[in-house]
Amino acid sequence: MKISIKGVRGSIPISGPETSLYGGNTSCVTVLEDGWILVLDGGTGIQRVTLPDISIKRIDILLTHLHFDHLQGLGFFGPLFDSSKEVHIWAPASATLDLRTRISRYLSPPLFPVLIRDLPCQLSWHEISRSYFEIGPFSITSRSVIHPGPTLGYRIRHKKAVFTYIPDHEPALGPSGLLLDKKWLSGFDLISEADLLIHDAQYTATEYLEKIGWGHSSMEDAIKLAEFAGVKRLLFTHHDPARTDSQLSGLQQDLLQTHGSGLNFEFAKEGMEIDLG
Repeated sequence: MKISIKGVRGSIPISGPETSLYGGNTSCVTVLEDGWILVLDGGTGIQRVTLPDISIKRIDILLTHLHFDHLQGLGFFGPLFDSSKEVHIWAPASATLDLRTRISRYLSPPLFPVLIRDLPCQLSWHEISRSYFEIGPFSITSRSVIHPGPTLGYRIRHKKAVFTYIPDHEPALGPSGLLLDKKWLSGFDLISEADLLIHDAQYTATEYLEKIGWGHSSMEDAIKLAEFAGVKRLLFTHHDPARTDSQLSGLQQDLLQTHGSGLNFEFAKEGMEIDLG
């Protein structure tokens, strides 16, 4: 199972020499195995997604939620305009509007010039919540997590390898906060014993005190959560759009000094590739 990181920034995309190391595209990650591809979120990073084999006919896009930074790049995803491609879009269910209607708020004028009905691909919609499903070689579990939403996290298994993706999450806001009771801790079932966790870490602990309820995690809380759940490797994502490369690298060194332990953690960078076997 090969994971490739295409976008790591939160809220809005940014560009410039001061962000070239970690990248400025918003959320997108791909998972590849046995000729199948999962695209996690449709932020501007989706423009960096290329199919490893042009013969691939099916692409599955798993959206964690429908905030704009997770949809900004969707209309620029090439396979949507290819009549030979079968595109499946998975996203949280809503009690009000169906998924197609909600996404059409973006994929329609005046925000976007092309209507969903005019996309040439074979397009299918899947509304999920607390779900278990299989796509090709992947076994996938979805669960609601704490973030203005509805919002999902995904646990993806291939053979013995487990990858968890929760880019927007405020675990400290749960009913037990971070008292570390696995029965109540938001996201624990998804995260437990994962080989790789990509998790929200937009704020420092000090910044978080002024952002409680905004739906995002501090770096320190992400570390505590991963350690409690027995995660083997943690990658921080949803980097604050105001954060420069030098600031992120400095925070990495500070965290290693204060939270250095057996947990392997770092800030995710665009272009990173991880092979979980």
